[in-house]
Amino acid sequence: MSDPVRVLIVDDSLTMRTLFSEVLDSFDNIQVVGVAANADEARERITELSPQVITLDVEMPGMSGIDFLEEIMKERPMPVIMLSTLTQRGAEISLRALELGAFECFPKPQNVTPEVFRKIGPKLAELIVAAAGGKIRKKTRQRKVAKEALEWNGKMIAMATSTGGVDAMLDILPEFPANCPPTLIVQPLDDSFTEIYLTRLGSAIKPQVKQAKDGAKLKQGIIYIASDTSSHVVIDRWPDPTIRLLPKDPVQGHRPSASLLFAALSKTAKDDVVAGILTSVGDDGVAGMRALKASGAFTFAQDQETSIAGDGPRAARDAKVIDQEIAIGDIASVVLAKCQK
Repeated sequence: MSDPVRVLIVDDSLTMRTLFSEVLDSFDNIQVVGVAANADEARERITELSPQVITLDVEMPGMSGIDFLEEIMKERPMPVIMLSTLTQRGAEISLRALELGAFECFPKPQNVTPEVFRKIGPKLAELIVAAAGGKIRKKTRQRKVAKEALEWNGKMIAMATSTGGVDAMLDILPEFPANCPPTLIVQPLDDSFTEIYLTRLGSAIKPQVKQAKDGAKLKQGIIYIASDTSSHVVIDRWPDPTIRLLPKDPVQGHRPSASLLFAALSKTAKDDVVAGILTSVGDDGVAGMRALKASGAFTFAQDQETSIAGDGPRAARDAKVIDQEIAIGDIASVVLAKCQK
């Protein structure tokens, strides 16, 4: 058995520090090595304890969590999970944190009770373990130029990632031309985060960006983000594809489920799909991608070297359900070529 992941908890609230420590220490694969109430204490603990992962509160007295994150990424890069409130300001800061290099953003519970913390414990623990085995985000991003207008061959693009995939989307999608193939991205997000994210993404790319809505026709030149965690998303009919949202139970803990989307596409669009699993925690998408690959679709995964969270891409590779592993800088070129006449 491998050694437990060493975690430092940074939060100005004694109650939060205590509850997070208790719930995380209940997992055999995690060890809370220390706590800190502010950035000054955290700097000392990092030097003394050498944690593998930090959970960092967004709002703290003195130096804010976002400013301290920026300092960490410049001075001593390491995986950081930001803990933020479900408010518009919290969402704006969370997006900034992901762009600065945070591994993931995790919502702080509004009800501060041991019962609530026990419920969120498994998800936070999964993120911490994934962060310990993940990559550090690069602090800079090269400016991307959109490709020339596409002579479209009728194929669509479907990709899956997690909240932490914000950075990946801002790497890949700026290369998409204004008349890009219809593109559907499964990316579960908190409601408070979605609008701000769509606005940020829309300002960075040539195609339109829309949240996936039930009954919407899948059209060229539009990137659809399936972020609603209350519903799954599938494509009904082909050709003349229509987005359908299904308010059903999670599939293996995921909703929306990339596996459900991919499996549905294997029956509707079949080989008219280019599908990929990008940086993500867990293995959602792998089961459905097996069916999609068997239907003749081109399937790929982001390579391990450029995946911040490598669980999903690694699972797809190990399951042998992909045609190709692709570095993030090459994904746009490869998928667009597959959709070119």
